[in-house]
Amino acid sequence: MIVEYIRYQLTTSQPQDLMDAYAQAGTHLRASPDCLSYELTQCSDDPRSFILRIEWTSAAGHVEGFRKSPDFTPFLRTIRPFFKEIVEMRHYEPGPAAWRRDGG
Repeated sequence: MIVEYIRYQLTTSQPQDLMDAYAQAGTHLRASPDCLSYELTQCSDDPRSFILRIEWTSAAGHVEGFRKSPDFTPFLRTIRPFFKEIVEMRHYEPGPAAWRRDGG
């Protein structure tokens, strides 16, 4: 598994517009067998700051699977207006320091 983090700092777009776009784009993420989960979070201290966390089966599953699938083009079309407000977009490997109360 690989985790993709995309950090947004909205300067021109409205927070609700980004949330609405990902509500729509989520349809295409859920359609991908390589997408294990996703979550868009909004900073409570700075409501114009967001982090999207996507769990992929692997980096190849994201790049070779999802990005070459028929779901990628409509996904991209939906979120493209927010590209200029991306601060970071990278893949991370989960590390050994982790814990969840629910065991998940």
